Amino acid sequence: MKRSVLTRYRLMAYVTAVLLVLLCLGMIAKYLLSMDGAAGVTSAVAIAHGWLYILYLIFAFDLGQKAKWPVGKQIWVLLAGTVPTAAFFVERKVTREVEPLVEQNGAAPVSAS
Repeated sequence: MKRSVLTRYRLMAYVTAVLLVLLCLGMIAKYLLSMDGAAGVTSAVAIAHGWLYILYLIFAFDLGQKAKWPVGKQIWVLLAGTVPTAAFFVERKVTREVEPLVEQNGAAPVSAS
């Protein structure tokens, strides 16, 4: 597996997780603290998270297919982007698991014939 497959998954996992945490903070500010201006920020973050979560789904699915994960594991990783902070922990676990697959394929010598 190419390193870029893992890298793009990791990037989107972090982006999705950060936006989801910001969205939760924005919802708290909007509904519990009744802060002025929180509605606009919350709306913008929600839209960004929604669109970028789609990219996360695509990249996580691609990684799962290349790593030959069972369907249950794929669903677990895909849903990690919907639970605040879960993507941080799932990303670390997935990276530790997939890293040897990246190194195995990346370590193969290429003949220059």
